[in-house]
Amino acid sequence: MKHWTDGFADDDADEPLVRPYTITGGRTTSERGDLTLITVMSAVPEAAVEQGRGRRKLQPEHRTILTLCARPQAVAEIASALDLPVSVAKILIGDLIDTGQLWARQPAYAWAGTGPDMAILKAVRDGLREL
Repeated sequence: MKHWTDGFADDDADEPLVRPYTITGGRTTSERGDLTLITVMSAVPEAAVEQGRGRRKLQPEHRTILTLCARPQAVAEIASALDLPVSVAKILIGDLIDTGQLWARQPAYAWAGTGPDMAILKAVRDGLREL
């Protein structure tokens, strides 16, 4: 996916056309502490109908996130697709969670209350050592 500023006449500029603090409305950190790089985001199907009016107020990046999250995407994947820093992507994602248009799902081991399977990790480690 291309960055939304691709194709503008000033492609030779050293700095991006729109600075991240402009996209986030001046916010520099996400209010949500539960978003990690591997948190999986999904668009809420009902949001398109219920929040139809609010979609006009969204930034282009918000709309892109909703389009990307039609299929579950990790926060890191969303930031990469937007070509924005992860911190900026987390702020935008937080906006969509707050309006009920996205929902977050932590990795299975995070919400199950257990860590990753140590037997699998040891098998991977041993396999890598054998290489």
